Amino acid sequence: MTLAQLKDELIAYSKTIGVDKIGFASADPFAELKNRLLTQQQLGYQSGFEESDIEKRVYPEKLLQGARTIISIALAYPSKMSNSPRNTKEERRGIFCRASWGKDYHDILRDRLKKLEIFLKERAPEAKTISMVDTGELSDRAVAERAGIGWSGKNCATITPEFGSYVYLGELVTTLPFEPDTPMIEQCGSCTKCIDACPTGALVQGGQLDSNKCIAFLTQTKDFLPDQYRKKLGNRLYGCDTCQQVCPENKGKDFHNHPEMEPDPEIAKPKLIPLLTISNREFKERFGHISGSWRGKKPIQRNAIIALAHFKDQQALPILADLLKKDPRPVIRGTAAWAIGVIGSIEEKRLLDEVKNTEKDDKVLREIDKGLNIMEYKE
Repeated sequence: MTLAQLKDELIAYSKTIGVDKIGFASADPFAELKNRLLTQQQLGYQSGFEESDIEKRVYPEKLLQGARTIISIALAYPSKMSNSPRNTKEERRGIFCRASWGKDYHDILRDRLKKLEIFLKERAPEAKTISMVDTGELSDRAVAERAGIGWSGKNCATITPEFGSYVYLGELVTTLPFEPDTPMIEQCGSCTKCIDACPTGALVQGGQLDSNKCIAFLTQTKDFLPDQYRKKLGNRLYGCDTCQQVCPENKGKDFHNHPEMEPDPEIAKPKLIPLLTISNREFKERFGHISGSWRGKKPIQRNAIIALAHFKDQQALPILADLLKKDPRPVIRGTAAWAIGVIGSIEEKRLLDEVKNTEKDDKVLREIDKGLNIMEYKE
């Protein structure tokens, strides 16, 4: 069997296992990417979640000796939810971003990549392979662009002609020298809708993101959310879809090709108040299967408190008061104090004054003062 025949067979097989798009790229160094990553590092724009060794991110040979080809795959995920629950005054709800709907995409893509590896090894036993999804060393977007899957948009997402940017990406590095596909060039043109719509100005310019300002990153942090971003958060619990929602390339794009990606409406848009008292076990049982749970319940609860402040939900005050007085976690106590200041009135001012006399944590005390200052401003 020739490599050309094996490539055709692999492409055909990929469709039978639920791969929506597949492309082949050379495993040559990503020289241009290296320069961009160094610039990001110098500017302090990295999130800290990336692979810290830039050499591993741009030299596939460092990950697999003799690497010749990188196979990129894309799976389309839904952009719309059927039976989406209403966010009402009586029942305020938060929202997980679309990339966290359904089963954790890392598991889904690893399953597809494993099947592709087995398929290759059965037909070319001498081949060496290594695969990765998202948390691997390589840049999924750089690989997908080189493999002709899509182009790197100004919103820093991979945009495919077929599915827009609503795709999960993964890659398989192999020693087999397949014929590479044609890379896809950038097609955003003069459009700047994503840059203009970014809630925090995290999109510095087309294709450049300051991760530390990005709401998708901020929702995953575990410390106090900086003051300037709290109003920007809205009711987001995990992630942010704004730059995808405004993209013209995503208009009308909504694919339901994979049952395991379908969201449970009560998980994707959960009621906010019950989240505040959920136990670790309950959180794992309800949310453990989605990618948005990977940082644990504390960031989600902190974001839920901020969302309740965004809605000025009076119904939340008793629980917020309880969290302020009893929760062992300073971030939750402090965020609750701030939210009480946003929502509450004179009665809650007495509560903040009372707790201020017993609270020992300096950061929580600062949040209590913020809450009191907000109340004074309202008066």
